[in-house]
Amino acid sequence: MASIQKRPDGMYRARFRGPDGREYSKHFKYKNGSKDEPHLGSAQQWLDEQTTAMRAGTWVDPHTSKMTLGEWLDTWLAGYASKRSGTVKSANVHAALIREKFGSRQLRSLRPSDVKAWMSELSETYATSYVYALHGRLHQVLSDAVHDGVIARNPVGRRTAPRSPRQRPYVATTEQIWALYDALKPGYKNMVLLGAFVGLRIAEMAAADRDDLEDDMFTPSKQYPSEELKTETSKNAIPVPRELSKMIRANAGESRLIPGVFGRGVTPYQLNREWIDARVTVKGLPDGFRVQDLRHYFASLLIASGLDVKVVQHRMRHASATTTLNVYGHMFPDKDESSRAAIAAVLEARKSPQGADPEGSSEILAD
Repeated sequence: MASIQKRPDGMYRARFRGPDGREYSKHFKYKNGSKDEPHLGSAQQWLDEQTTAMRAGTWVDPHTSKMTLGEWLDTWLAGYASKRSGTVKSANVHAALIREKFGSRQLRSLRPSDVKAWMSELSETYATSYVYALHGRLHQVLSDAVHDGVIARNPVGRRTAPRSPRQRPYVATTEQIWALYDALKPGYKNMVLLGAFVGLRIAEMAAADRDDLEDDMFTPSKQYPSEELKTETSKNAIPVPRELSKMIRANAGESRLIPGVFGRGVTPYQLNREWIDARVTVKGLPDGFRVQDLRHYFASLLIASGLDVKVVQHRMRHASATTTLNVYGHMFPDKDESSRAAIAAVLEARKSPQGADPEGSSEILAD
């Protein structure tokens, strides 16, 4: 219910009750506006704007809509603190950059053009993948603001996104994989076995222990230092041949599967340091070839063996098949000739005197 009342001092008070059940009011010099002072607005105009927003489902509290992005970041980060420590650390780094650029801006004043201009500015300093990550973080922060009723719409979306950093991964040859294995020191050789044949990520390698490995199955249980895995699907068990289990155990320490030089286990930093020393000795590997890229070799083996995308997704422990297709879709064999052959066989059966009943063939084609 909305109303306008003239006060003793000549001002007009416009009032309405919001979707939250609270009453909101604002005072104006004019009830219906003035040609001489149109910039002052009017009580009726304000009420019309609020009513239209409520009907459209885009209404926000007039008080909270004045909140700055910096103030909302404080609220957002407080609610995000329950995530894994590594995830929270990454969010804080991103939030610092967002605050530096937009912290003093009111949330409702932020426009898509502002976001696009910032993405262009960032591209001059940061790698494409990092700019893409910052765009995703800003979208996440403002999506939660919309959900909380602080702003009506999120100005960050597909049209403000920077160029996608997706690139086809470099897949090492089998010869290069074994050359890496031979080049690594004894306490680090399981890096290759766990990455190229089990598909572990570097933080999972550093935390892997003997209890995770059975004769024919590997079940990841944690990541370095002793945290929950990246996602629920990261806990998927991975089938392994017994020969591989024997090789891994032979290289393992008393507890850790990658014991390091002194047998006490390793950190991701130590793994990367040893990896760089070994990588430079292998002919043909690009300078940026990472421990993570061993997973690409693992995926290529699965795909070359004829496994379908759902099985590859499960073995790679991706959250969705979309991720698998985005990264490895180009590796799956071309099915064009197979589909042509299937249709041609039906057509040929219809023409052949020795083929199936024509009416039956027609039904197949109609389907």
